[in-house]
Amino acid sequence: MNCTDEIKGMTASATALLRDMIAIKSVSFCEQEVCSHISAWLNSKGIRHERIGNNIVSEHITDPSAPALMLCAHIDTVAPAPEYSFDPYIPDRTEAAKRISAMTGRELQPEEVVAGLGSNDDGASVVAMIAAFIYFAESSRKQPECQEKINLTLALTCEEERSGQGGMRSLWQKRLSHIRHAIVGEPTRMKAATSERGLLVIDACAYGASGHAARNEGVNAIYIAMEDIAKIRGHAFGKVSRMMGMVNLNVTQVNAGTAHNVIPDKCSFVIDIRPTDEYSNAEILNELQSICRSRLNARNLENRSSATREGSPLLETATLTGTETFSSPTTSDWMRIGCDAIKMGPGDSARSHKADEFVLVSEIEEGIRGYINFIKAFGRIAGRA
Repeated sequence: MNCTDEIKGMTASATALLRDMIAIKSVSFCEQEVCSHISAWLNSKGIRHERIGNNIVSEHITDPSAPALMLCAHIDTVAPAPEYSFDPYIPDRTEAAKRISAMTGRELQPEEVVAGLGSNDDGASVVAMIAAFIYFAESSRKQPECQEKINLTLALTCEEERSGQGGMRSLWQKRLSHIRHAIVGEPTRMKAATSERGLLVIDACAYGASGHAARNEGVNAIYIAMEDIAKIRGHAFGKVSRMMGMVNLNVTQVNAGTAHNVIPDKCSFVIDIRPTDEYSNAEILNELQSICRSRLNARNLENRSSATREGSPLLETATLTGTETFSSPTTSDWMRIGCDAIKMGPGDSARSHKADEFVLVSEIEEGIRGYINFIKAFGRIAGRA
């Protein structure tokens, strides 16, 4: 694509929208205002869309028989980390640029950086996908005889960070289940994740019997929990995924005791597990329960691992466009959709959920350009099928 001036203009517009979004607090379950702002912005560009709760869906249909692709990204954020050195919502651009220059070892000007909560995760993907979607919609209006033969769905979702029921989970069931291929927008440095681990969080509790510590009475629940934690730490799941490797698990929280002189009758702990495609979450839960005395309860069994299917036109498109592929350790809305997909977007996952979050304007430009080129190539490849 050689339309440098057009891409620059699209990047400037996308960057302005992203700065507006950052200034609006949009922690999961509080996305109403940012959803309204994006909706108004799309209206100003003449993009028809449907608002479903705090989700936005827009469709660009060129030909019912043409290949179809969904672009999806989330508009919510996590809560800001307490270590921010600048305002996470309306940062001083000069100070933020100095801080990020120090972090990256690059001399960055304020206009080269978009800083603040949600800039990288997932605002950059949101605005780059919007820009790419508008590019195809406007191309069809301006030059219908030269339009790309591809149907696009833009889905901007809420509650992703908290696995809420009002986001992609319900949107897929009610509105999007006809979709067959998708790009899930997340910060991957525009590499294509062709698989991602799932998420299984287990609340575990060991039970003993209380007693007076001085008389050595009771059954210490902490010791039972310690034995189970040692077993969990040393446990190796037998099946190894070709794409993702071993199941990863860590005990991340422990809580017990009411006083120094009381033998605790209960000790709770939390296990964070990142499943692979070799196991269902229920299988992992049952296997761990079989080696533990503690009682294990899963918070959610639905956050499965995901993988692009073999022979997918998305994989062929990645090869044709020279897009590097990898397996992602993090989760996304991919686990909530029932179609073939990849995960790809501007920014870097290493910056997500941390203080002083940022994305470079050059990365947004790369995202817009990358999405447009990928969509064009996908349309040609899928159109042959």
